[in-house]
Amino acid sequence: MGKLTVVITGAGGFLGRACVAEARRRELPVLALYRSTLPADWAGDAGITPLQLDLTATDAADRLRAALPGDCAIIHAAAHLGGDPAAVARDTLSATRTLREVWRDSAARLVLISSLAVYDTDALSPGEALNEASPLIPLPDTPEQARDAYAGSKRLQEALFLSDAGFEDGWILRPGALWGPGRTWHGMQGFWASKLFVTIGSHGELPLAHVDLCAEIAVEAAHAPTSGPGIVNVFDDDRPTRARFLRAHRRCFGWPRLNVTVPYRAWLALARLLKPVSGHLPGLFRESILRARLMPLRYPNTRMRSAFPGEDVDTFEGLMARAAEDRA
Repeated sequence: MGKLTVVITGAGGFLGRACVAEARRRELPVLALYRSTLPADWAGDAGITPLQLDLTATDAADRLRAALPGDCAIIHAAAHLGGDPAAVARDTLSATRTLREVWRDSAARLVLISSLAVYDTDALSPGEALNEASPLIPLPDTPEQARDAYAGSKRLQEALFLSDAGFEDGWILRPGALWGPGRTWHGMQGFWASKLFVTIGSHGELPLAHVDLCAEIAVEAAHAPTSGPGIVNVFDDDRPTRARFLRAHRRCFGWPRLNVTVPYRAWLALARLLKPVSGHLPGLFRESILRARLMPLRYPNTRMRSAFPGEDVDTFEGLMARAAEDRA
């Protein structure tokens, strides 16, 4: 593996920091783009060149072009993680357009961090396998026209690169629910009702992707040519059910203490009953969002392991215990 520089956008975020750590573990030089706070653990590492840069700023393209090394690969992890339409339009799509402008003038391979959210689960049935051949949500004109603004922004973000002939040897990684030390909970389990947690469904795999696994795959992809583009879902090898996740989290962290499980089909029936007023209710009362987050499916990572051989460093319970130890 050559010593090309790994350029990481969103380097101060949950996944971005893991990508920086993985690249430095491999002794690769890093140009780390961050927007606000410089991570303290970068101090004293001469292999990390931090660059405070807002990709939506008017001078962002010129500043990035001037800083970009000649021999580099780019991991684009910067994005808005919420559902606010204005924020995703700015921090995901506008930022990506700036990066794309600079990337097109370079010879860098690009690794785009997309999301499982781009798949159209309305076209699937409980128990089916979701893989790279599964249908995608229709391409919207704006993020808010999709199932939710986050999914719409990721679909549009992918389209920006897939329409470009220069992306032939690039990668699109679609992680599931990212988790790891400092972020062990996720939004695909159910919802809180005061101190009671309501799990919707106990069967079906959770599409978890440990942050260190995703960082490892991203840094590998930065060095890996593909006759592509290469599109890969990123899921852990050991994927727990919701019931198994709940047991492990309670054992390691002590919560949620109060829990009730509602069958998925029962909640789906309720969502359909409330469809006439669903626009005024939280997302899990809307069928499309419910299916995307909680429908029991299977999530094979066959293509990922074919392109990037390896295995989880521990069982799911072992990784959860490690996350608890890191917190302590």
